[in-house]
Amino acid sequence: MRKSIWIIAGTISLGLGIVGIFIPILPTTPLFLLAAYCYARGSKRFYHWLVYRSWAGGYIQSYREGRGIPLKQKLITIALLWLSIGYAIGFVAETWWLRLLLGAIAVGVTIHLARIKTRRTESPPPAENAACPDDQPNAPA
Repeated sequence: MRKSIWIIAGTISLGLGIVGIFIPILPTTPLFLLAAYCYARGSKRFYHWLVYRSWAGGYIQSYREGRGIPLKQKLITIALLWLSIGYAIGFVAETWWLRLLLGAIAVGVTIHLARIKTRRTESPPPAENAACPDDQPNAPA
């Protein structure tokens, strides 16, 4: 029962992380990391699929290894963040405190992104079919 809850929580986190790719208010990378954490506790198979086989695995491995974010991706993310939150502040939010809150979120996320290491060269993401540590016959445990 407990493993099922971890798997469900991981799946929800992964789903929200995917939505976060398109809605800058949701933090994509932390949600992917949370999904990996939940899957690690619920199912070794789901964990290995996410980290070593899925397209999200490249994000997770890059973040864990401290390789950073490519400059182009960082700039696009910040631009989309300010466009979407700017639109919400200007046309959606009706109260001053909500506008202030949205502005504070945008500033906080921008500062967070600016502090993440910037990868100057575009290193290729891990291959989708790259071997995970458990796939190697003589890998130390």
